[in-house]
Amino acid sequence: MKISKETSCYSYTHLPWPCQPRTDQNHLVFSYRFRVTCTVSLLLLFTTVYIFWPSDPYLKIVRLKLKKIKIHRVPRITVDISMLLTLRVQNADMYSMDFGAVDVAVSYRGKPLGHVTSENGHVRAMGSSFVDADLEFAGIGVLPEIVFLLEDLAKGTVPFDTVSEVKGKMGILFFYFPIKAKLSCEVLVSTINQTIVRQHCLYE
Repeated sequence: MKISKETSCYSYTHLPWPCQPRTDQNHLVFSYRFRVTCTVSLLLLFTTVYIFWPSDPYLKIVRLKLKKIKIHRVPRITVDISMLLTLRVQNADMYSMDFGAVDVAVSYRGKPLGHVTSENGHVRAMGSSFVDADLEFAGIGVLPEIVFLLEDLAKGTVPFDTVSEVKGKMGILFFYFPIKAKLSCEVLVSTINQTIVRQHCLYE
């Protein structure tokens, strides 16, 4: 009788016995490859979901122009304010987006002036769309704030608080995902050159 060192099984010269191959090593290799394949597949899945999952649009006020400020003294002190606001709606996703009416509310030193609603819009994939809103506020009673308004007009800068809100939907194949964004800004506007001097915005 002799012992084969390669297969660790016995064989006889006249009556050979079938040898069983060692499978431990193959099993370990298969298990390792299976774990690697699962890990890579999960990483690809998470990456794909992260890239293609719809995100809310990005909003920014790019212009706030004071067209007219008129103070009425009779029968009571009121103010008419006319301004033009341009809002940029940016789509960072890889598919187009349809949004509904954009609502913009404006206030001065805590005093609500009013709000305006724009028309619906469409933003292409990885693109931007600009929304113009004409704000006409007439007969606003701002008696407690009239002194501050006159001082701001004399300095050439007027601070406003704005709240811009947009809602819409984003279609992926046959599925539609609702999207929305709400942006509150403190905007300092120059009455001399009609530009935004400074703005500080926060998403809600």
